[in-house]
Amino acid sequence: MAWLWERQVAMGTFYTQCKVENIVDRTQSAILPKLLVDTGSDYTWIPAKTLEGLNINREKKDVPFVMANGQMITRSVGFIIIRIDKFFTVDEVVFADMAILGARTLEGLNLMVDAKRKKLVAAGPYLAAASLIT
Repeated sequence: MAWLWERQVAMGTFYTQCKVENIVDRTQSAILPKLLVDTGSDYTWIPAKTLEGLNINREKKDVPFVMANGQMITRSVGFIIIRIDKFFTVDEVVFADMAILGARTLEGLNLMVDAKRKKLVAAGPYLAAASLIT
């Protein structure tokens, strides 16, 4: 089964760089030079040591997650600012041992994956509420 995962990583994934900041004190920040872009992950996962170094609080504890192999785990979640180029958002992130950029953060950044060029691109204008005119 490992060969299947390796093949998927080689074919459809890529890395990006981001800056993460403490919401309360933006002078506390860190650059993550290699963040795996993974639209299959709902949340963004940031190394716990990085978040602890920025004094990010564990706002939610024992949040359940299902790993790609089906294993159930629990992790803590906190709030940070995430910046990629000129785009930024505030999001919940998982205290982890890996660096993954998830789908929720991509949506908040208003970015989408260009799989052919293996890069993030602007998603375009935000959608407004549907018209209620009858």
